[in-house]
Amino acid sequence: MKLKHTIVTAFLLSCLITKANIKLPVLFQNDMILQRDKPCNIWGSATNGEGIAIHFNNAIYKTIAKNGKWKITLPPQPAGGPHQIIIQGKNTIKLNNVLFGDIWICGGQSNMQFSVKESSPKPDTATFNNQNIRLFSVDISTDLTPQEDLKGGGWKTATVKNVNGFSAVGFFFGSYLQQNLNVPVGLISDNLGATSIEEWMSNSSIKEFPQFSSYYDTYIKPGKNIKQMNDAFEKIKEDWNKNYYLKDDPGLKEQWYKPETDVSDWRAMNQPSHWEDNELKDYDGSVWFYKKYDSFPKDMVGRTTISLGQVDDYNICWVNGVKVGEGYGNMNMYTYQIPDSVLKPKSNVVVVRVFDAGGKGGMYNMFWSPFFAGEWKYKKGVQIDPSKFKRPLVPNIYIFGTPSILYNANIAPLTQLSIKGFIWYQGEANTGRAAEYKQLLPSMIKDWRTQFKQGDLPFLIVQLPNLGKQPKLPENSEWAELRGAQSAALKLPNTGMAVTIDIGDADNLHPLNKLAVGNRLAMTALSMTYHIDSIKTSPCYKSMQVVGDSIIISFDNNIVSNGKYDNLQGFAIAGKDSTFHWAKAYLKDANSVVVHSDQVNAPIAVRYLWSGHPGPINLYNENNLPVAPFRTDNFKGLTEGKKYNFEP
Repeated sequence: MKLKHTIVTAFLLSCLITKANIKLPVLFQNDMILQRDKPCNIWGSATNGEGIAIHFNNAIYKTIAKNGKWKITLPPQPAGGPHQIIIQGKNTIKLNNVLFGDIWICGGQSNMQFSVKESSPKPDTATFNNQNIRLFSVDISTDLTPQEDLKGGGWKTATVKNVNGFSAVGFFFGSYLQQNLNVPVGLISDNLGATSIEEWMSNSSIKEFPQFSSYYDTYIKPGKNIKQMNDAFEKIKEDWNKNYYLKDDPGLKEQWYKPETDVSDWRAMNQPSHWEDNELKDYDGSVWFYKKYDSFPKDMVGRTTISLGQVDDYNICWVNGVKVGEGYGNMNMYTYQIPDSVLKPKSNVVVVRVFDAGGKGGMYNMFWSPFFAGEWKYKKGVQIDPSKFKRPLVPNIYIFGTPSILYNANIAPLTQLSIKGFIWYQGEANTGRAAEYKQLLPSMIKDWRTQFKQGDLPFLIVQLPNLGKQPKLPENSEWAELRGAQSAALKLPNTGMAVTIDIGDADNLHPLNKLAVGNRLAMTALSMTYHIDSIKTSPCYKSMQVVGDSIIISFDNNIVSNGKYDNLQGFAIAGKDSTFHWAKAYLKDANSVVVHSDQVNAPIAVRYLWSGHPGPINLYNENNLPVAPFRTDNFKGLTEGKKYNFEP
């Protein structure tokens, strides 16, 4: 009887398991937008063999789930709605108030993340209320392998409340399009401040670049996601600690982490820094750091924390003798919460054991936590031979600078979605490697198009605005080189660029005027994507011709002077010595400029607005869009040879 009962129970459980509910990805919600005029995929998960039916627009579309997944493709639909879409399997899901329109993904870093409520100027907030604009903000996550679904996010109809927290560039771009095209617009805000381009590139795209090979081989090639890697590390952690990481350290034996430890013979070292750049040349192993604080900063929810920045390679942190955190890997940013019960009114003692297993070691990159910068006491613990030290594979993920982790978690889950195109505002984090960016940006654009499988989707770039001090003499500039790298990407088909060299803030990395940026992006889209008004884009450099002691520069669009100055501002000219001098420039005709300097008799090159902040500008087109910065030379720049560097 017991055997029969067991068999029946197992059968009933198997029936329940085989009738699991159908499930949709996070993207599919009420109030969403689907792409007009294209076949649209709707997909999800279900039990193998389960029949799935979609009821839409008086038609039924069916499929069978295979390997736990299913997908149905709706035929192209015109703009409009609202519609109801019903998905049926074992359960029924209804998507209400669905519109068909144009979907744009808004990618990049902080200037794309910058919200409407932070921007200035703003239009009348009444314009924010628009049922034909739908907003989706991705809950940003990270992973080492491409994910099938987003961590979270939700579609919202444009209202004052919902718009204020949304990407300003994204919303103003979408609002301009909606008003000019009179079709629904869906905006997916998928961005994160301070991030570099390589974080948004796929695993396959970074594989093509040698500078990423060490990282790729260490973290991507094994094919494990973060959870799998964590689980594997936990299984070996105890043995690894005993035989490698914590072995033979006098600081552990003598408990140097206790507040009463005598540090009178400990030496001083400023942090953040690598200790190889100080007194500990070619040293590998543990170094103990000690410092006293009366108080500590609090995070956004009022918790007391200590932020060590990045630590190369491993760390353990104690406050007043109590361990408050432990971390593995040199690419993470380590911030630990300190329980209130641990703290004293004054003279709190912080001790950090830093362990380096090769290359440089130390606490570095405290740009978010300058409170902890300054002089620390230190003492060497156990020295090791890196060649005999076993490095475990741990999820060494520092969100700012780790290749592919943002693509995998936040772009890959979108790739089955039909869309209109991308807008991209990023580059600030890559200015020190601008020459490399010139290769990475086109690679990313081509790869995203490949992953989305919708041809050469429009890709619109915001060129970096003016920033910094106006130079007295022509200069080399990382910021200008990054702008040049962005311009170079326009060689790819169906790419466009909004030039913002005149609407930035010389003293602010995050200029407030996102309204103009969004409008210029939308004007670029109207010209390039929707083929409305060809002069809605900034004129770009086309060619040059040396004529005597002058150079004639030709542009791809009509140009005008706004009349503020007698001379066209921002031009520099150079001869064979490669030294640039400020030049006199004037309009030759509607498409060209003559550039000349009395200091250069035989010119060979011209630069225009080639600095972080070039100062006054008076060369535009008829729509008051500035001419894009450019250079005609290929002289070696400041960022030549500077590339991503990974230290495992």
